[in-house]
Amino acid sequence: MTGKDRILSRLRGEATDSLPLMPITMMFAADLAGVHYREYASNHRVLAGAQIAVAARFGFDYVSAISDPAREASDLGATVEWFDDQPPAIVESRALLDEKSKLAKLSLPDLNAPGRMRDRIEAIRLLAERAGETHIVEGWVEGPCAMSADLRIDFVVRMEIEFARAQVEAGATLIGIGDAAASLVGPKIYEEHVLPAEQRLIAGIQSLGVPVRLHICGNTKRIVKGMGQSGADIIDLDFPTPLGHARQAMRESQVLLGNIDPVRALRDGTPESIEAALAECYSQAGSAYICGAGCEIPRGTPYANVEAMTRFARYRF
Repeated sequence: MTGKDRILSRLRGEATDSLPLMPITMMFAADLAGVHYREYASNHRVLAGAQIAVAARFGFDYVSAISDPAREASDLGATVEWFDDQPPAIVESRALLDEKSKLAKLSLPDLNAPGRMRDRIEAIRLLAERAGETHIVEGWVEGPCAMSADLRIDFVVRMEIEFARAQVEAGATLIGIGDAAASLVGPKIYEEHVLPAEQRLIAGIQSLGVPVRLHICGNTKRIVKGMGQSGADIIDLDFPTPLGHARQAMRESQVLLGNIDPVRALRDGTPESIEAALAECYSQAGSAYICGAGCEIPRGTPYANVEAMTRFARYRF
């Protein structure tokens, strides 16, 4: 069974030969490939090469074009600061929409024009050519709450659906949504404003014929029930939200991904402690589970610790 078959079978509720393995790697992948993160985030060839290398080295079931949350904002004209070995960051003191009136003048980016969104699309195309037969190729868009911290929700949903469409056409077989800012709002605001936007975005992407992974960094215990109503095929949880808590709040068939502490459990743990932590995740989540960390595998994580994740996933059955 290929990694692609393994993930798609899990999403359909079918039997798999082992647990699917989908940990997020960004700086870890760049370090493994021996490249500066600035290159990884700005050159699709570098990103694709690093993703293929890390998937091959550790037996991951997918490759991903995730790199940073500033691609869309950058193409819309936001000021972005670059660093050699850290992700680029939006300069908040020079916010793109510091006045609401500017939104009326904002148009959707041209995805055929050179830019950072186009670079991600080309990364998807290259990943699909080199790994798409055997691995899920994951495209990535920003969620409505995260992106609306810089823009506005309705505009963001339309833009991200079109960005996802272009990535699917380039060969993405799954789209991830990162909506980190959603963990900062309470359940009332989430249910009234964020969840409906996430539902529209997720439904729009699913209409393109691919499954969706929703990842919200941070403590989502207060909104996790709503996350389960988002329609996402995979709910990817950060470590502050126990999988058992999420399982009780969602339907039994909802696929959960995660969620050991990336730093204290994964980077600073031992192979034995990591396998034990993943076993607890599996026990809490049940069979509708995909193996992964709570968020990105941190740079500096010992290879033996990542290999422990693979060993747990591959020999669980």
